[in-house]
Formats: sequence, C-alpha cells, structure tokens
Amino acid sequence: MAKRDYYEVLGLSKGASAAEIKKAYRKLSKQYHPDINKEPGAEDKFKEITEAYEVLSDDTKKAQYDQFGHAAFEGGGAGQGGFGGFGGGFSGFSGEFDDLGDIFSSFFGGGSGRRNPNAPRQGEDLLHRIRISFTDAVFGTKKTIKLRKDVECDHCHGTGAKDPSSVTECHRCHGTGQEAVIQDTPFGRIQSQRTCSECGGRGKVIKDKCSHCFGKGYNNREVEYEVEIPEGISSGQRVRLQGKGGVGVNGGPAGDLFIEVIVAEDSYFHREDDDIYTELEISPAQAALGTKIDVRTLTGEIELTVPAGTQHGRKFRLSGKGVKNVMGYGHGDHYIVVSIKIPKNLSSKERELYLELAKLNGEKVEEDESFLDKVSRKAKDLFD
Repeated sequence: MAKRDYYEVLGLSKGASAAEIKKAYRKLSKQYHPDINKEPGAEDKFKEITEAYEVLSDDTKKAQYDQFGHAAFEGGGAGQGGFGGFGGGFSGFSGEFDDLGDIFSSFFGGGSGRRNPNAPRQGEDLLHRIRISFTDAVFGTKKTIKLRKDVECDHCHGTGAKDPSSVTECHRCHGTGQEAVIQDTPFGRIQSQRTCSECGGRGKVIKDKCSHCFGKGYNNREVEYEVEIPEGISSGQRVRLQGKGGVGVNGGPAGDLFIEVIVAEDSYFHREDDDIYTELEISPAQAALGTKIDVRTLTGEIELTVPAGTQHGRKFRLSGKGVKNVMGYGHGDHYIVVSIKIPKNLSSKERELYLELAKLNGEKVEEDESFLDKVSRKAKDLFD
C-alpha cells in the first residue's frame, strides 16, 4: 500500500511553516495516541502521524522529502522495514516529549511540552552558614564572609571562548542541545531526547577555548562578601544576597546566595521569639521584706523594685525591653523571673534566727544538727 503524503497526513499544504507543522502534530497526536484513543486503527494512525512529523520537523529531512518525496528514505538510506530504521514499532515522539511521563503530562494538561534545554536558565541557589554572637543577633551587625564557589570567568565573560567568533552551532544537535536516543520498550521502539554528547546541552561548540576557564565559562575560586545582619535575627533565619549564587546557564542570571545564621547562646539572657528572660536570685529575707535591686537589661542596668511577699517564680515584665522584631513589628518584652535562693550553710547566728522565726510561726523544724553540719557551721563562723 502506497504511503500517504506527509503533508496530507498532518492536514497541511506543502508550504506549511514549522510552527504550523508542530501545531498540527500536537493536535493529531493527542487525538490518536493509543493510550487515549482505543478505537481500531488509532495506533496505526498515530504511527503515521509521528512518522510524518519526524520528517517535516527536521529541516534536512524536510528538504529531501520536498525534493524526492518518499523515495528519499527508501532503500539503504533509511534502513529496512520501516521509517528511519525504526522497524515495525512506532518511531517515537521526536523532540516533543522526553519520555512517557511527558507524553501523559502534555495530553492531560500538565504543560506545553519540554522546555527548550538551550534557553538561558538562572543559576542554582547556594546556602552558606555562619555563627554569630547573641549580641550581634539582637543589635545587628556586618559580617565579612569568605567561601569557594563557581564564578563567571573574568576573561571570557562566561562564553568559554577565547574569542566570540570561535563559538559555533553544534553540528550534532544543530543548536538544540538535545540528541535523539532510540529505546526498545513494551510499546515498541521509542525515540526520546537526551543532552547532546557533543556540546553538553549548550547547543554550541567552542573552537578556541578560553585559556583561563578551559571552555567552562566559570572558575571555582574564593570570594568575599559583606553581609548585613539585621537586628532581631534568630537562629535558622536567612539573609539573601541576590545574584551571588551559582553561575547562570546559557547566559542566564546567577542564582542567589542565602546566609543562614546560627546564634550562640548567652549565659545571662535567654531568648524566646522576641522576648527576653533573665533570672533574678534573691534571698528569703529580700523576698519577704521587699528590696530594690539593679538588674541588667539589653540596653543597660535598671533598678527593679521587688515588693514584700514576692514568691518564687514570680515574673516582672519590662514592656518593650526585649528584642526588636526582625520584620520591624516593634520590640518584645523582658521578663525577670524571681528565684529565691535558700542558703545551704548557716552561721550560728543565722541558724538561731531561723529557729526563732520557725517558733514564732509555729513551724516544726529539725533543731538537732548532724555532726557534719556542726563542723560546717563552725567553719563558717570562723570566716564570718
């Protein structure tokens, strides 16, 4: 049976443009794909559509077909038993789909096919961690960081070539950055695309490579950046340096560099979100009678009045004396938590007063001392 004209198969006239050919193929391949269309003859129709598109989407093959028709691919020039040496199985999906996943994605609304692999792409984002002090996190600071990363070559400006004129289109992929691969599958032989082995996906080859980056377009070296650490930053939060990340691909912009901050603990201040907590130790006498005591805050010392009868664990709130919110939403608070310190070793006078106080309140206490307690108390009496 004679083969139908490829233009006729796709419903086009002979002068159809590349865009019209692609549009017609996409429409018909969706309509007759055997995984979607279960009608008799749909698979054969799909093979015919794919075969036509394989030829008409390739400028070289299209020119041969326009001049010689099907005869251009018959005999030894195109293999035996089928189109392009693909035997009896359907030949695949040209450059439209990378794999079956992309086929189904395109058919069911998952996208408009594979993106151009040779298009400019932004470089990858990078992450770098630094440690800062508690004080630097609260008040903000500037830090100079050093790290090694790929940076655009200063000599060729990312082209990888000694001279721009030495960059030419790749002869294997014709500038697409992709080459065809034929695989045997349960569905038959399928043609898919992979990164061109000649140009590495760039679509271009360099005749005279840059002697500084050896054709890569970038070098790995140590760089130095000044980072502005904002007030109120917390552990795990990140500062973004736009355009300081990985080198862009095919002339695309560089990615971003993220600086993740690890804040050291402070021996006095404890932070929870934007609030600050500190512990204030007072004696039982101070708690019972009240006192005024100097306490340290983030901005200096203040005098705190502790009222009589203060209980262990009581919190005093200093409004707005906490950490500045990193997003600018005011300040947190400073909470002072009272801890009543019970003396472990009493002098004779202290013991006498505590016993008297216990008797006054009718409290039952241990009046007899152990031998070790007596020795300890007498030793304390000597130094008091």
